[in-house]
Amino acid sequence: MTMKHGIAIAAVLVLVSIASGSMLQTSSRAESAFLDDAHYREAKTIIAKAISFLRTQQDEKTGGWSVYPDRPVFPGVTALVINGMLMEPTIDEDDPAIARAVGFLLSYKQKDGGIYDRVLPNYNTALALSALSKVSRTDAVEAIKPAQNFLKGLQWANGEMNVNGKVVDENHPFYGGAGYGSHGRPDNSNLQLMLEGLYDSGLDCNAPTFQRAVKFLQRTQMLDEVNDMKYADGSSQGGFIYSTSPEKDQIGVGESKAGMIEETLDDGTTVSRLRCYGSMTYAGFKSYVYANLDRDDVRVQAAYDWIRKHYTLDENPGVGMQGYFYYLHTFARALDAWGSTTITTLNADGSDGEVHDWANDLIDKLASLQREDGSFVNDSDRWMEGDPVLVTAYVLNALEYAID
Repeated sequence: MTMKHGIAIAAVLVLVSIASGSMLQTSSRAESAFLDDAHYREAKTIIAKAISFLRTQQDEKTGGWSVYPDRPVFPGVTALVINGMLMEPTIDEDDPAIARAVGFLLSYKQKDGGIYDRVLPNYNTALALSALSKVSRTDAVEAIKPAQNFLKGLQWANGEMNVNGKVVDENHPFYGGAGYGSHGRPDNSNLQLMLEGLYDSGLDCNAPTFQRAVKFLQRTQMLDEVNDMKYADGSSQGGFIYSTSPEKDQIGVGESKAGMIEETLDDGTTVSRLRCYGSMTYAGFKSYVYANLDRDDVRVQAAYDWIRKHYTLDENPGVGMQGYFYYLHTFARALDAWGSTTITTLNADGSDGEVHDWANDLIDKLASLQREDGSFVNDSDRWMEGDPVLVTAYVLNALEYAID
């Protein structure tokens, strides 16, 4: 992009900001100058249609989203909708839909500080914490600290928990991780959401919770140089798998939702290794950023190189269309946290490939997938992606982070 073109885009965006009464937010967007005006307008159109759809899906009785009779409630879905809508400059917490939804979230605040119904306390509390961090009303602010403490208490920490009678110390594969519940087997999906909620609500990146998490992250990064688990011996993939353990009775053998891959080791031998995949690699990479690791750290650079080698918006690399919209959401949050507007792909021979404006690529892809009513849905409905409310909320958040 030429300087003249960048200045022209900036000028257009400043005019848009003046017209919308949002000078401060749009000025910072103009300074980045990577998002051209046509893509910005396209993103705003997609966002407007998505929000219109979500408004029609809010439960009239409770104010929540994806609320179904005779099923546990997932406050986290409502939290995702709130979070995305509140990133729009024209929507604030006084919007009737938001006010009702925040009340819905807070109605699930438990005595232990968590925000959940009967299941998935980590998942739901983490997402609720991210949403409530954007709200200034007194009851929401008062819920933040207890929710933070609840999440911190779910992390497998030194000597505070045991599994199968064995204390979880720094040498245990569970150490630093977090699962779905208080004693659940830890995994990177739950860990990244926990760290995201804590980060969004202002917990110091140097806090023990973040630093303990780094230990678990290293053990799920397929990089022999930093991973002391046997399943990573000789691996140089650099990306992330799901967990150090499939379950409590199979500790330390590793788990990947992408199965296995044949990997050539430094000595030329070929072995079968757990395969890294897209959503977990972006999740792990983002978690490293939140834990304030240096950009030149070997762990960060190895993860980023995996991202460069496997850059795509056509699928969740390694698992196809499974968890595709979760992947796009994590993709956008991770790259927004990283702060670079472009990605240069990495060829097999180690040379640089094409330069991508990732936000523009994301907008193009989502424009092609939106349905007439403004919603999105995944035909591969694993991990709840058959729910158009959840999927549309993922998209709304992804786009907001892309244009922020």
